[in-house]
Amino acid sequence: MSETTETPTNFGLSQDHRDLQAWVHQFAADVVRPAAAEWDEKEEFPWPVLEEAAKIGLYSVDFMATQAFDPTGLGIPVFLEELFWGDAGIGLAITGTSLAAAGLSGNGTEEQVMEWLPQMFGEPGDLKVAAFCSSEPDAGSDVGAMRTRAIYDEKTDEWVINGTKTWATNGGIANVHVVTAVVDPDLRTRGQASFIIPPGTKGLSQGQKFHKHGIRASHTAEVVLDNVRIPGRCLLGGKEKLDARLARAREGASTGGANASMATFERTRPAVGAQAVGIARAAYETALDYAKTREQFGKAIVENQAVAFALADMKTSIDAARLLVHRAAWMASQGLPFEAAEGSMSKLFAGETAVKVTTQAMQILGGNGFTREYPVERWSRDAKIYTIFEGTSEIQRLVIARSISGASIR
Repeated sequence: MSETTETPTNFGLSQDHRDLQAWVHQFAADVVRPAAAEWDEKEEFPWPVLEEAAKIGLYSVDFMATQAFDPTGLGIPVFLEELFWGDAGIGLAITGTSLAAAGLSGNGTEEQVMEWLPQMFGEPGDLKVAAFCSSEPDAGSDVGAMRTRAIYDEKTDEWVINGTKTWATNGGIANVHVVTAVVDPDLRTRGQASFIIPPGTKGLSQGQKFHKHGIRASHTAEVVLDNVRIPGRCLLGGKEKLDARLARAREGASTGGANASMATFERTRPAVGAQAVGIARAAYETALDYAKTREQFGKAIVENQAVAFALADMKTSIDAARLLVHRAAWMASQGLPFEAAEGSMSKLFAGETAVKVTTQAMQILGGNGFTREYPVERWSRDAKIYTIFEGTSEIQRLVIARSISGASIR
């Protein structure tokens, strides 16, 4: 009989997690939901809501660090599900900085993290946000096609960066930008690195601001880098480490890890899945309440088998998505490898679930679901991005298929 590795069998949340869940849920119900329609309509960054989050410590370095270092890995998904239950656009405005923070902590030195992380958040009364800039007009899912170039100027110990980034959350309004760029074009994805662009750096500007189908309260824009000069110390991880990695790559050896962009996305995919679960749950709960109170032909519509079965499928899919997210988050916290791309599985299934559940919720509400009087119309618009950003559903399937087969699938 072969030995087996024990796995946790307790799927319940600890008291600390339940307290966190209740606290964030209260904020989402009292502050986020009442403001959601206004900021969606304005398509502007909700600074006043962010200020309220900062006042209670929800938007802060300490809070994010506490959740990031939760030994179970469940703090972040619990937090995100509740916040995005409130609203996805405002949720992304509050959490968008975390993607840049993940890029910093995943690729930077301890000294760099200590220096730049506080500047990404600021403090109540003097709030800051940060942006992670990876995608480009001609290089979205294909990170190997990245054109933004960083060249080292030995005379001044500076990096000179040129290029255009797109789809950047907080792009242009951020205090600190984390930018991925090519340092050796011949090495494609293995020849890329991440850089900190400090506040007020000349040559960095906001390009086009995107007017989006959903998540409208989240600021999304192009970032233009025109002869941006930054100190050598702003290369995340340092030049000695980069030179050693590039040398190994030129010799054909393993570079010892994923490229700068993919390393960040791998760390954040279960978190993105948790956001999608929150949206789906919000739509399901609204549809369930509506079905219990809406009467047609003398009875509540929930008594119709078609509606009841739809709700059953919605609930089942949401719970399954949450379990996939929690599994991936727990595995990451234990340092376990995603041998079957479990992180991508969680993001894929949760994103697809959010789209299906919000669409079904609109159907259950009928004409009311298609109006702005009810929030399911907004949630349906918000949900769609979860099959697109941080790796489309097709890219997630590609990652999973490669992981389980070992084949070079294209």
